[in-house]
Amino acid sequence: MNVRVHDFPRQALFDLRQGLPPRRGSNSGIAANEEAVMSYATLLVYVNADHVSKQLLSVAAGLADKFSAKLIGLSAIAVMPPVVAEGVLVVDNATEFDIAQMKAKLEQAGSRFRATVGSDRQAEWRSFLELPTESLTTEARCADLIVVEKNEASWDIHRAVDNGSAVLRAGRPVLVVPTAVKALAADNVVVGWKDTREARRAIVDALPFLHEARRVTIVEISEKDRMGAARHYADDVVRYLVRHRIKAEARVEAKLPGSTGADQIIGLALDEGADLLVTGAYGHSRLTEWIFGGMTRDLLASSPICCLMSH
Repeated sequence: MNVRVHDFPRQALFDLRQGLPPRRGSNSGIAANEEAVMSYATLLVYVNADHVSKQLLSVAAGLADKFSAKLIGLSAIAVMPPVVAEGVLVVDNATEFDIAQMKAKLEQAGSRFRATVGSDRQAEWRSFLELPTESLTTEARCADLIVVEKNEASWDIHRAVDNGSAVLRAGRPVLVVPTAVKALAADNVVVGWKDTREARRAIVDALPFLHEARRVTIVEISEKDRMGAARHYADDVVRYLVRHRIKAEARVEAKLPGSTGADQIIGLALDEGADLLVTGAYGHSRLTEWIFGGMTRDLLASSPICCLMSH
């Protein structure tokens, strides 16, 4: 039988080449329509009211279009409690004027969100006078994916989200977007693999991205005496993805002495031309990572590539 490539959907052709079983409703062994795939129905983007990032909103809006999803914008500012040092009142209670300014700032952020997203998308704005991280982790119940901007070197918990805490507490995958990123195609995805609960959760949470990607690479940074096992684990993940109609390849590298592995993962992702890095987060406690160093901490601090993280 002669098969012309353009006669079939791209996913059906992949199934044929991989020798996968025909899907329900198929015609002559080839699916007429692609099987419904788990996707992101609602995205939640956190907007810093002090400096609304048009680039972050463009990334979030682009992803909403990619997945035909609703986009919820969220911002929060907390009223600082009074501060007393050595018996002296350093910070007084917020006045009605202070609170009115905070509300105005949030409303301005909402206006910029609506202007950037446009009226042709399904969008919603929410704002609160409370700690941003508390607000984000609470509102996470309404979304499939959270989008945040990479934390600056110094930031105020009363006015910005703690991304590490959000990853730990949200119960949703968190996409951390570096400030220089203007758009995310997610055509080339690298999965930073380690055989942990967090990594398994991350790869399932990333399935909508992986289904749409043109290239997926499973990368594990392994101790030298564990290279054989690491290759076996990475190959298992590749076979798992094939069963989800996702073509992937595996790459295992020896861990450099004294490294957390984050710099190697970033380097490999850049070498691969990847625009999205998927990893599990905080396989060790966050306190341990901050004291002794760790993959998640280093990726949050230094990755120039968008990172999708799950805990």
